[in-house]
Amino acid sequence: MTITVNGIDEVRGLVGQTIGPSEWREVTQEDIDKFAELSGDDQWIHVDVERAKTESPFGTTIAHGNLTLSMIDGFRKSLMESTGFKLGVNYGWNKVRFPAPVPTGSKLRATAEIMSVDDVGGGWVQVVTKFTVEAEGGEKPVCVGESVGRALPE
Repeated sequence: MTITVNGIDEVRGLVGQTIGPSEWREVTQEDIDKFAELSGDDQWIHVDVERAKTESPFGTTIAHGNLTLSMIDGFRKSLMESTGFKLGVNYGWNKVRFPAPVPTGSKLRATAEIMSVDDVGGGWVQVVTKFTVEAEGGEKPVCVGESVGRALPE
């Protein structure tokens, strides 16, 4: 479900509301392998399928936590489109946690909640958005984090 907001006042109007969920997206071994190559994190629990079958407590390879976190940018676009801004930048993250693993083949989706919208000077506005990523059939979320973005309204 995608919503559209126009300008900072409409973003402020979303504080405390849950947006989503997004569509499901499968995490494949190919995704994990590409992330391992790009990041340099090639720990066996992510990339050695045969070893993970016998030695991993999960019985399979699992996605990197940072791969799961990076997927939020794709989910973000499918949750909310915005107009009325010259640009927006990633300012960082607060309180990122990975409460559950992401076994290969898991289907993930996300929800978003605008936590705060504050003027920070120079015309910039800071928007803190809590993202919760869940795996289909999972009991706990696989990633929860507060994205801190800064936007320059038109």
